[in-house]
Amino acid sequence: MRHPGQLVALAAVICGLVFGLTQAPAQNQGWVPRPERNLIDDDPGYMPSKDEDRLPPQLQRQMVYFRTTEPEGTIVVNTAERFLYLVQPKGHALRYAIGVGRAGFQWAGLKRIDRKVEWPDWTPPPEMIARQPYLPRFMAGGPTNPMGARALYISDTLYRIHGTNQPRTIGSEVSSGCFRLTNSDVSDLYPRVPLGTRVVVLQPPKP
Repeated sequence: MRHPGQLVALAAVICGLVFGLTQAPAQNQGWVPRPERNLIDDDPGYMPSKDEDRLPPQLQRQMVYFRTTEPEGTIVVNTAERFLYLVQPKGHALRYAIGVGRAGFQWAGLKRIDRKVEWPDWTPPPEMIARQPYLPRFMAGGPTNPMGARALYISDTLYRIHGTNQPRTIGSEVSSGCFRLTNSDVSDLYPRVPLGTRVVVLQPPKP
């Protein structure tokens, strides 16, 4: 039989443990994926925190084994996996997590990079304005710009590989056809990709 004082002390210890568990910081606390049904194309003016830009381990940039017949330096976009691969020698690739087009905005094809811009300005196309009339008609480049820190323009399209001011959308179906990376990832990719780089966008999965 425990003394009442011992029971009180034990209860205090248990409560302390429970409180400690509920207050413990979650891993990657700053990065919480947003539900896809609530996502919009862009959120002009939003400034992400450094914690938000830190992706969980499974989405972080890394060197991986990659089987392909594409030559070194090719960009391969796998919409189904939501990863972009930059082909490296000896069966490897640098893998970057990306946000991809929503259903109805996904596409496939063979293109090239024909323009590169640091801290690009953003001029939403008329089709996007029609869907989201509240968007600005023009926004200068900067950390709150939805185009992010860098943009690689894909030939013969309105699409780009670019950064984002919404890092929590990485890994989601969110865009109108562009491919978005965190600003740190697109800044890493940017100097590795010369003009004329081959871009292979694989066929998206059937609904």
